[in-house]
Amino acid sequence: MEKEQNQNIEENKKEDPILEEADKDTKNIDDKENQLKEKSPEDKILELEDKLARTFAEMENQRRRFEKEKDDAFEYGGFALAKEALSLIDNLERSKQILQNDESLKSSEAQKKMLEHFDIIYKDLISIFLKNNIKQIDSLNKKLDPNLHQAMMEIVDDQKEPGTIVQEIQKGFSIKDRLLRPSLVGVSKKTENVVEKNEENKENLDKK
Repeated sequence: MEKEQNQNIEENKKEDPILEEADKDTKNIDDKENQLKEKSPEDKILELEDKLARTFAEMENQRRRFEKEKDDAFEYGGFALAKEALSLIDNLERSKQILQNDESLKSSEAQKKMLEHFDIIYKDLISIFLKNNIKQIDSLNKKLDPNLHQAMMEIVDDQKEPGTIVQEIQKGFSIKDRLLRPSLVGVSKKTENVVEKNEENKENLDKK
């Protein structure tokens, strides 16, 4: 029965040119697939070389990522320690301020020598910081930068542009390109009379 069906299909293909052409196309596709499956030794070598090149490229990318992560760990590994070390600077400055304001030692030789010792210790600490890429942030007379400074107060100063840092409450520090802590600062502002006068002058100019 099945044999008769196959014979009928073959006869139909011979009678119908379209079916016969489709059958030829199918055979051609099968032949091409077989050719692709049976790659030559040269093709196999080229394919292997391509795979090796891709593998080496991926290995190189992984090596670079590892080197970068290692460098970052080395550069910023002391971040927490550096942040803690800033308390030494703060305590030193507070102690110096207390000494300077001590009326019982005012202008005495003892006070002078102790202040000199404070300055020496402070310079040594800053030197150690610099060797480890820890730097003070410039603040005074700079425009307020929210990335580096934190404004704690406004101070009336008609000689400065508004937003200019006129007081440094606490020094800020950075390590490499990373902020350890922002500078706490006071920024200038104009008196209300000056602001009103400037606005009035601007209105008069606009009218002209």
